[in-house]
Amino acid sequence: MHPYAPPPQPAAPCPARAPLPAPGLLLSLTLPGDPRSAAVGRHAVAASLSTYKLHSYVWPVTLAVAELIAVNAALTPARDLYLSLRHRDDALRLVLWDQHPGHADPDTLALCEARRRSALWLLAAVVDDWGGEWGVAEGQPPHQGTKSWALLPR
Repeated sequence: MHPYAPPPQPAAPCPARAPLPAPGLLLSLTLPGDPRSAAVGRHAVAASLSTYKLHSYVWPVTLAVAELIAVNAALTPARDLYLSLRHRDDALRLVLWDQHPGHADPDTLALCEARRRSALWLLAAVVDDWGGEWGVAEGQPPHQGTKSWALLPR
């Protein structure tokens, strides 16, 4: 090849294969179990919402994410947290899994759940103000840990 020859052009895409439509917002993150991870989650979620032109969700969702991460990191320090954010059917669903161990004793389980719900009072206020729902549930096999979630309609 001559040293001044133009670089070869990439092959044209196969005409039989149409591009896939752009999917809706779907974000998954693994974060360290540290309250400082709340800022990372908040910024990642805000950027994702802006990218998908979901600006009306930025305030409630970033507040909800920060609250979920900070509270769950405090309850399960030094263990990874798994954050999932999805927009579909004109609603935004936020799920945070932590690795809090299950409790065999029903009284301990009830106390632990009551403490978690009490600690998430700010999340409850934001979701209620937005007309959404939220909750906490133990992981069902094969999952372990605790799932905290919020659903915010448009």
